[in-house]
Amino acid sequence: MPHISPAAPSLVSRRRRLACMMYEGVLLFGVVFLAGLVFDVLTDSRNALMLRHVRQGVLFFAIGLYFVICWRLKGQTLPMKTWHIRLIDRHGGIPPLHVLILRYLLAWPLPLIAAQIVMAAAQATGYSSTDMFIVFAPFAGFIWAWFDPDGQFVHDRLLGTRLVDAPKQQHASV
Repeated sequence: MPHISPAAPSLVSRRRRLACMMYEGVLLFGVVFLAGLVFDVLTDSRNALMLRHVRQGVLFFAIGLYFVICWRLKGQTLPMKTWHIRLIDRHGGIPPLHVLILRYLLAWPLPLIAAQIVMAAAQATGYSSTDMFIVFAPFAGFIWAWFDPDGQFVHDRLLGTRLVDAPKQQHASV
């Protein structure tokens, strides 16, 4: 049973968060492509291994910029809007900028640990095809959510943020 008052917005189900996350991945392809293209043009890179670590830093920053800007403007990314999900703080408003940046940073450790486990399993078994399980690493955050009393992600629990139902806006016909 959720630990929120009846007057508070309802928390979003794991299923809706998963669907939103899948859609988010599609949009992130565009963000990464555009950031990578700009990086390649500016550095005259000929392949993805040139300046690899700098490229990874730029992509990490570009993805973070995308999320923080979207969350700061309306508390939603496009997929969150589609799935009627809004990010709020403990007072029901859009979280402050420093909290949004921390939320982005704190979302990374569990997927990175999961990726390391996949890599270790591939090395231990000797089957390089085991690497394909890396696609499941971003979903590692759901492990915590299964044990959290409200089904929240660990970064939301730590920061006092939550993903709530954002009912569809009714637009007046013109």
